Amino acid sequence: MTKEEIIEGFIAAGKTLYDRGYASGAAGNMSQLLPDGTVVATPTGSCLGTLKADELSIVDKEGKLLSGKKATKEVKFHLAIYANNPDVQAVVHLHCCYCTAYACLNNLDPHNAIRPVTPYVVMRMGEVPLIPYYKPGSIHLAEDIAKVAAGHNAFLMANHGMITCGKTMTEAVNNAEELEAACKLYFLLKGEEHVRYLSEAEIAELR
Repeated sequence: MTKEEIIEGFIAAGKTLYDRGYASGAAGNMSQLLPDGTVVATPTGSCLGTLKADELSIVDKEGKLLSGKKATKEVKFHLAIYANNPDVQAVVHLHCCYCTAYACLNNLDPHNAIRPVTPYVVMRMGEVPLIPYYKPGSIHLAEDIAKVAAGHNAFLMANHGMITCGKTMTEAVNNAEELEAACKLYFLLKGEEHVRYLSEAEIAELR
């Protein structure tokens, strides 16, 4: 794909996330690798539903702004993912309701925060590590995500939200929707006495 095609799809992805209620106000951010090795990212304080091509931030792999408006302060963890997981071409970070609510729970498994009741998170993303809480934009977020980025396509951020990745922006967006659905199922089933979780053998088969 050309740079222009990637940016067109990038803007469309932001709008569909906003229009379907996965992002609100100026919350959340996105990025994607460009053919020349630079990264397009959402500007600081931008709304995903109203992104404009000439305002998008273009940064190098160290985060230096090359053109457009100042990048989101969280671009550091996007760059950490690209640096440590060569399979990733696009990153989506959202504060969508069910993922964020789930990430506020105590005693989640830091290595795999989602105990699956359906096959789809396992098939799409595998394990979902939990990143400890740091204030938004903290370099510690990037440092901790860098440690677990290899081999992972989704992360929950304690008391903050979620991150999903993909080889394309479409894949990253689809993963975000799937993770939000998995967290929603947790709250729909909460209080039920006889929830059937997938067994270890069933999970291994899916992987």
